[in-house]
Amino acid sequence: MAKYLVETYYTCTFKVNHYLDDINETELKNLEKRDDGKFEVLDVKLDNRKTKSLDPDSKKGDQNKKIDLVPTQNENKTNSVEKIVSQSFAKSENSGKRFSMPDRRKGYIQKATIGDHKVYLHTGEYEDGKIGEIFIDTSKEGELVKALMNNFAIAVSLGLQYGVPLDEFVNAFIGTKFEPSGKVNGNDRILSASSILDYIFRELAISYLNREDLAHTPSIGNLDASSADEKGSDEQNQLLKIVKDITSKGFVRNNYKKNLVDLSDVKISLKGKK
Repeated sequence: MAKYLVETYYTCTFKVNHYLDDINETELKNLEKRDDGKFEVLDVKLDNRKTKSLDPDSKKGDQNKKIDLVPTQNENKTNSVEKIVSQSFAKSENSGKRFSMPDRRKGYIQKATIGDHKVYLHTGEYEDGKIGEIFIDTSKEGELVKALMNNFAIAVSLGLQYGVPLDEFVNAFIGTKFEPSGKVNGNDRILSASSILDYIFRELAISYLNREDLAHTPSIGNLDASSADEKGSDEQNQLLKIVKDITSKGFVRNNYKKNLVDLSDVKISLKGKK
């Protein structure tokens, strides 16, 4: 076994606190000679550890060899700074990454009428049901308005694909006011809207975020009861998982149980023509 002699060096920074009854020139001159002060350590630095071999059979060159058993403070600071920079760089890379939509995707189309204007909302979803794109079609509008709405939908879709939460868009555009506005026909949850954008993001918030506070009519079916029923048998859970994988989340508004039809007991007789 090799034997080493370890020499450790510390640099200590401290201050001495004195409590004086009378502050005058005489007391201040004798301050350094007083020993009734209290020491307060400010900083302790551990320098490089120097090791010397005590083994007589070892080489002479190893006697003056330095082994850094503990890195210096500067090295610690450098490593920590490099770690923070690398983490922030990796985070920025992830935040700037676009998650493209699959070529074959789920979604739904909602037709509604605001005033005398028809609005068609198309959505596209990822495989997990998260919304990733929207398309907006309107009628009785000029080419300028249609182009603006189309490019607005593209901008929102890009934001969703780059990781912007749908909540941010909902909070930004709910309550906007411009024509056409008024009574909404064709939507079972929204009865009126102050603008097309107000209607669109109310619909998206209700369908994908379960924002029942933005709906004008109560939800058909009890979501709590449906969630409680999901704790059934393994076969039912497996069937429900399959339904969730192939069904648009926005179309059923998370209420899979209400829209699920059980055909296990249905017998179909197929007879060929004679």
